[in-house]
Amino acid sequence: MPTLAHPAYPEERLATVEKNVLCRESQLATLLSIFGERQHLGFPSIFIYGHSGTGKTYVLQTLLSTLELPCAVVNCVECFTPRLLLEQILNQLHNHCPAPENDYSSFERCDTFNDFVRLYKRIVSSPDFQKETVYIVLDKAEQLREMDANLLPGFLRLQELTESNVTVIFLTEIVWETFRPNTGCLEPLPLYFADYSKVELQRILSSDYHPEFSAEFYASYINILLGVFYTVCRDIKELRHLAALNFPKFCEPVIRAEAKETDAHKLWRNIEPHLKKAMQTVYLREISSSQWERMQQEDREAAQLKGLSAHAHVELPYYSKFLLIAAYLASYNPARTDKRFFLKHHGKIKKTDFLKKHEKTSNHLLGPKPFPLDRLLAILYSVVDSRVAPTANIFSQITSLVTLQLLTLVGHDDQLDGPKYKCTVSLDFIRAVARTVNFDIIRYLYDFL
Repeated sequence: MPTLAHPAYPEERLATVEKNVLCRESQLATLLSIFGERQHLGFPSIFIYGHSGTGKTYVLQTLLSTLELPCAVVNCVECFTPRLLLEQILNQLHNHCPAPENDYSSFERCDTFNDFVRLYKRIVSSPDFQKETVYIVLDKAEQLREMDANLLPGFLRLQELTESNVTVIFLTEIVWETFRPNTGCLEPLPLYFADYSKVELQRILSSDYHPEFSAEFYASYINILLGVFYTVCRDIKELRHLAALNFPKFCEPVIRAEAKETDAHKLWRNIEPHLKKAMQTVYLREISSSQWERMQQEDREAAQLKGLSAHAHVELPYYSKFLLIAAYLASYNPARTDKRFFLKHHGKIKKTDFLKKHEKTSNHLLGPKPFPLDRLLAILYSVVDSRVAPTANIFSQITSLVTLQLLTLVGHDDQLDGPKYKCTVSLDFIRAVARTVNFDIIRYLYDFL
């Protein structure tokens, strides 16, 4: 294995980088050669691209932090407006952190890129920077294409505009050809991060072995894991999560003294059903590991409940359960009560304030009422907000619920005012579904106020 070496940086720090970053020796060596001496004029911009989970962000952050190079690392997804992005860069260069003491304000207000150039020149002219190369890292850089048209060309020419020693590094999953503006710009230096090979993944994942077990035992577990998942998943973050999630099940026979670390056949029989379950959640997981385990247990308990309809045995994805809950609330709650249940700081509203004569009868006795799609989505985002960020295709899940006859489409598909639906499940069924996701649906039903 090659050893990193550069006359501008201490050997012990380079050794630390090499120890913490596995299977990226060639990329590290390339970056070090591009960086050069600390006071030498750096390359204006570097474009680093590759698939998700190939170590782009980790490698760069480890290199910059270990070598203590002046830098600002921002995520363009979190900083979704030009002002947030520019102020975050200035905050990091100033070592300023928005906090209660400063009313969560930025060090300086920065509305335009012209303001940023002026403020940046003032920062780097201070003695603290000593003419060293400053590195500005823009992670998820593809978001820049959705911002102001002058932002991307401005960052590419930042060294020229500020007349200072600065290198802007773009991290993205897409190629440069999709970035290049029609008006032309200064071309960055491209650097590609290839996917990890199976041998490299084995080496990286095996380094996370549990101290209570031997490295060889954990390496054999990783070999089994990769044998199952490598054909469908190459993302190191996803594989690392799967390894941590399933290892307690793998070593259960060893802990109970039912098998030795070398009994590969017994260990495989024990872990096989758990890996099959995990295979269904690759790239589709919308909850944490602990929630996933608890959900599996609650689903088993809910299946044992008596007196539920046949629909109770339908296995639904976690996110579809919230969609069905929102549909039930929309079917059985009057539309004007949504403010009472789902709007924060609504104040106290008595039931008699919005009760009409025809609503003196329970809505559950009258049956479900149709609701429009936009009301369903509004309720869905209210009930799911604190639990999971929506990532699945909502409309395909609605179609699936209609196919399962848990929802009914009312009217024709070509309505001008959009489709309307009814929820067809019973109260017992929706309570069982809500129980599996820890949602108290009774609190949100108008009939139970």
